[in-house]
Amino acid sequence: MEKRNKKTPIVAIGGVLLATAVALGAFGAHGLEETLAANGRLDTYETAVKYHFYHGLGMILIGILKKQYKQGYDLACKFMLGGVIIFSGTLYLLSLTNITWLGAITPIGGVLLILAWIWVAKDAFRIRE
Repeated sequence: MEKRNKKTPIVAIGGVLLATAVALGAFGAHGLEETLAANGRLDTYETAVKYHFYHGLGMILIGILKKQYKQGYDLACKFMLGGVIIFSGTLYLLSLTNITWLGAITPIGGVLLILAWIWVAKDAFRIRE
């Protein structure tokens, strides 16, 4: 009997991120357009969706790399997920509520996204086939 990994597959997390990015993008374009325009935050919301989507693809890439090399990429995954939640999450909230202090938290998510890509590169240099 094959032993199953009890961890959530990274590719599945990436798929969920992509699905939610598409849903939030569509909802923003159709259901929230008035609110975003009134708050002057349409561009901010679009930035949140773009980074959310790009890093959903990044999670899938990390999942593929982890599966291929069977080591590394754990910290990159955590940084990327945290970065999406903080970066895009604060931008979504800022866009909808116009609570401006949320913009001060957003760079923390950006730093996590940068660290995620640095860790992808670090693990790629460290791991040999």
